[in-house]
Amino acid sequence: MPPGQTLLFDADDTLWENNVYFERAIAAFISCLDHQVHTPAKVRERLDHCERATIARMGYGLNSFRSSLVDCFEQLSETPITPEKHAQIVSFTAAIAEQEIELIAGVEATLPSLAERHRLLVVTKGVPEEQTDKLERSGLRQHFAAVEVLAEKNAAAYRELTARHGLDPATTWMIGNSPRSDVNPSLAAGLNAVFLPHPCTWVLEHEVVEPPPGPGKLMELTEFRQLLLHF
Repeated sequence: MPPGQTLLFDADDTLWENNVYFERAIAAFISCLDHQVHTPAKVRERLDHCERATIARMGYGLNSFRSSLVDCFEQLSETPITPEKHAQIVSFTAAIAEQEIELIAGVEATLPSLAERHRLLVVTKGVPEEQTDKLERSGLRQHFAAVEVLAEKNAAAYRELTARHGLDPATTWMIGNSPRSDVNPSLAAGLNAVFLPHPCTWVLEHEVVEPPPGPGKLMELTEFRQLLLHF
């Protein structure tokens, strides 16, 4: 692509590892619950249900995840949650918050070159304080002209973002690992998209990648550093 493209980057599991730490916390939670009737798969299914409900009520972020764990425990446990069990559940999410930032392979070497030729923005979702803190700790902030932390990433949000930053849809690309939040809605909004699958993408972000419904282009890569071959 010629210089002057606008590249919108997802953050979690695109720039740095994220969901793998939540999966470890979920595994610890299931072990802590040690349910005598439901299998671990059934417990995870119930947790997914709790997360959907909690997100609708509280949005994304660690507090929302912590609330989902507590709700799931209360729904499946035969006894009320004790202060000790509550503290143990809180410790699972505390471990996530204390986790050092681990960049995805190729990110650190690739972003400076992309930033020389194109305009880079972070477009993620969640709690602004949590996401901007991770960006600052990642050491990548200097490469981005702007940072957007959205409550949700859907087609309407991408259209509003496009208007707010005066973006040209024909030269704007959303780059991320989530079909549900990065690829499908940006294409629906008339932008281009780069799908960078991650082996540990959150189950609630799974979705079939749809062909572009309009003029947008879709590219699928296997490694972050491959962006240099196209941009």
